[in-house]
Amino acid sequence: MSVDILERPQVAQVATRQRLKILIIDDDAAQAGQLARRLGRQGFATVWAESGEAGLAMARSEQPKLVILHLRTPDADALAVCEQLVDGPATCGIPVIILSGTDCPDSVRRCRAAGCHFFLRTPYDPNVLLVLIRQALADSGIVGEPTE
Repeated sequence: MSVDILERPQVAQVATRQRLKILIIDDDAAQAGQLARRLGRQGFATVWAESGEAGLAMARSEQPKLVILHLRTPDADALAVCEQLVDGPATCGIPVIILSGTDCPDSVRRCRAAGCHFFLRTPYDPNVLLVLIRQALADSGIVGEPTE
């Protein structure tokens, strides 16, 4: 009696989705790094710029799906950076979330007028930021969840 040796079944190659890229514009490297690690654990890819001008250039070249912009930037007015992102032909579809520690009463209104999608006061709950990120991506027509 002969025993046929069965070949090992071929595993179908499943195309993995690209991780959604988020640009963090923040002059505080430690804070940006901590945020990048948290977002990485949630399946996002991140890139970082430490200034407004560098952030604008990176947004144009990297084409992230979302920008997290700290209101404090050393070289440019963050509201002007937000306006340029929202008005630029290459970046107008990218939602912007502004983070700020300011208690200025009209800061939310000014940020919204500049075109930001959401405003979040620091210190913030990381889970709230994640909810806002997912909502901004959904509002912008990004389909699906980030991959792990």
